[in-house]
Amino acid sequence: MAHAAGLHYARHAVINRHINPLLLLLLNPTVPSAPSTQIHRPIFSSGGRPAMMQATTAAAAAQLLTDTRRRPRYSRARLGATRLSWPGRFAVQAFAGQCQSSAATVTHRFSAISQATSPRRNTRRQCSDDQSALQAGCSEVNRDQHGYDVNRFEEISQDVSKKLCAFYQFCRPHTIFGTIIGITSVSLLPMKSLDDFTATVLKGYLEALAAALCMNIYVVGLNQLYDIQIDKINKPGLPLAAGEFSVATGVFLVVTFLIMSFSIGIRSGSVPLMCALVVSFLLGSAYSIEAPLLRWKRHALLAASCILFVRAILVQLAFFAHMQQHVLARPLAATKSLVFATLFMCCFSAVIALFKDIPDVDGDRDFGIQSLSVRLGPQRVYQLCISILLTAYGAATVVGASSTNLIQKIITVFGHGLLALTLWQRSRHFEVENQARVTSFYMFIWKLFYAEYFLIPFVQ
Repeated sequence: MAHAAGLHYARHAVINRHINPLLLLLLNPTVPSAPSTQIHRPIFSSGGRPAMMQATTAAAAAQLLTDTRRRPRYSRARLGATRLSWPGRFAVQAFAGQCQSSAATVTHRFSAISQATSPRRNTRRQCSDDQSALQAGCSEVNRDQHGYDVNRFEEISQDVSKKLCAFYQFCRPHTIFGTIIGITSVSLLPMKSLDDFTATVLKGYLEALAAALCMNIYVVGLNQLYDIQIDKINKPGLPLAAGEFSVATGVFLVVTFLIMSFSIGIRSGSVPLMCALVVSFLLGSAYSIEAPLLRWKRHALLAASCILFVRAILVQLAFFAHMQQHVLARPLAATKSLVFATLFMCCFSAVIALFKDIPDVDGDRDFGIQSLSVRLGPQRVYQLCISILLTAYGAATVVGASSTNLIQKIITVFGHGLLALTLWQRSRHFEVENQARVTSFYMFIWKLFYAEYFLIPFVQ
């Protein structure tokens, strides 16, 4: 109550000191007339509501309206055709303080206006000076308002940028890139000539890609929702674990992308695509959801099986069938490239499923996740992963050498040999105890995963 009374008294003080003298000057009948412009000033009644008065002045005037009925309160000033607005902290008290502290010149001019009641000031030149002072004061407020708007815009821009970065991390970009590259590579396998690249084919490809990406975000988002406490140890930079996203925001994103995925799949009318989405939904949910007979990530074999089946089998077979059977309307027939991609990606997906738990061994052990890294130790799992990949690259080199096309033979043999050499060189500098190097090596395996999809179409 004391604060409200003080603020009410401050408003009346500002009006008596600055506004009422100006009204007396403008309403003085001795001032020569000029082109008419209306000016409004609030006179406070006992109920706290503004009462409006009108006057005529010889130059462009200012309009000030103070509304005491709102919380927070608002003030508006108008200079000619320009309207100025600012939040409730720029109420009458703050407006007077800002006008007085903005510059010594503005303070002096407003003080001159407050003395305008003297009869000797009623001259044309003095009236013009008073109006110029008022315009200068409003211009100063306008500049302050502009600076406030710029700062507010920068704050909003930074907030939006942070939210977009958090959403980018929420989507787990390395899995997004893997989905894009994998589906694109597999979609090229049924193509036999340039005539197959039509608008219908492009539409079918984009439908499959969009539906798969939405399902990908659902799966990784659901896993983050159920792993918030684990991620605070293993991956504290993720938005849910870091508190950048609330749980409600995470649930909203997960449900939204799930609905979008199924909507795109149903609209496409593709049976292979819908099968891929349904199976991905079931396995992704079983992998993460904490419920009886679910939460398969607690068990090393079930967790690896989920990732292997989706990444190695489902992506290759379902999306190949989508393009071959639904889009191109051809009989479904397996090709050498499809068989090679499925078998090779089985090895690669198993490595990803095993290696991804090496950086998470501390959090998994604390929360009872019996991953292979927890049971056997990170070093043994790492050696197993390197052995599987080198064996797969050796087999891929042999398959490439059996090709009848010289160009395809050179590309597949040289490409797989180069990737195997790069892996071997990188593995020599690996340290299980160094968390940063473990995470970096895991991302390197994903890069090898991307590179393999560029070589698969050349295996004919």
